[in-house]
Amino acid sequence: MSVVGARPQFIKLKPISDSLASRDLHHLIIHTGQHYDSSLSDDIFTGLGIPTPDVNLAVGSGPQAQQTGEILIRIEPVLQQMDPEWVLVYGDTNSTVAGTLAAVKTGLKTAHVEAGLRSRNRAMPEEINRVVTDHASDLLLAPTELAMTNLGKEGLSDRSFLVGDVMADLLLTSRDQVNPQAVTDSLGLSGDYVVSTVHRASNTDDLDQLKRLVIALARLDLPVVLVAHPRLTTAAKRGGIALAQGAIRVIEPLDHLSMMSLIASSKGLITDSGGLQKEAFLLGIPCTTLRTESEWPETLSGGMNVLAPNGENLQALVDRNVSTPTTHPYGIGRAAEDIVDLLIEQS
Repeated sequence: MSVVGARPQFIKLKPISDSLASRDLHHLIIHTGQHYDSSLSDDIFTGLGIPTPDVNLAVGSGPQAQQTGEILIRIEPVLQQMDPEWVLVYGDTNSTVAGTLAAVKTGLKTAHVEAGLRSRNRAMPEEINRVVTDHASDLLLAPTELAMTNLGKEGLSDRSFLVGDVMADLLLTSRDQVNPQAVTDSLGLSGDYVVSTVHRASNTDDLDQLKRLVIALARLDLPVVLVAHPRLTTAAKRGGIALAQGAIRVIEPLDHLSMMSLIASSKGLITDSGGLQKEAFLLGIPCTTLRTESEWPETLSGGMNVLAPNGENLQALVDRNVSTPTTHPYGIGRAAEDIVDLLIEQS
């Protein structure tokens, strides 16, 4: 059983789902409903060809404790009824930690896909979710050597395995389908532009911080395609902050392939997303991260990714020269296969 609830998890689910199907293994998908907007949920499943979830818990949005608690309450009877051999959780969301706690307390074996990531910033809810999930899970599936080192330092080596990154799996298999021309034509873009996303609580809940970032983006000398997460639009409306100003052009969230196509032909990405940092790195596109830290330190190599928590010096960072990565820290595109091998072996 896979427990997912947010767009990045649906993307990570795709290679796992395909690999399980290729082995003719019965795979149940539980959608917590943490992301319920169609552009962040249904459209992603349809666009990626992921089977419709077997159960949707429909928890919706809410404060951290409320959302996590609601998932725990709703998922426990589902776990007890379906009694899967393995429960797979993905990444670092409230769905991840709630799914883990419910599963292990029900006595079910739990595997964490993308284990061992650490930002060292305990003010981030995602960091707490990662640590709790890793220490509670039975099988830790690490995407990188550094993630393995982190798990070893926390005394978790005996249940940790280096498998590579499932998002890299998807990008490597779908790279030939990336069609920048089609996406830029549909958006009426020509010439250089940058792509931006802002959705982390640290950047949206603090309205002064959000205003700073919007002003910094608006002042760039290139068009900024701001792909607006619902959390961003809600926060901007609450603070009376106009997103469509200066260089900024606001669009709704895109399906995964269109988003990769948009980034692939851009001059750079400006984001606070974890997954997009890594995908820009894999596409060879410079990234500027609007945070004080990155859980993907491999992307910082050669200046491919730089940190600008307050949007400082954005123009200079967009114009910077970078060294194209020559290493492959996220694997060669068979993480999902290795994960399924391990699940079978550990059963």
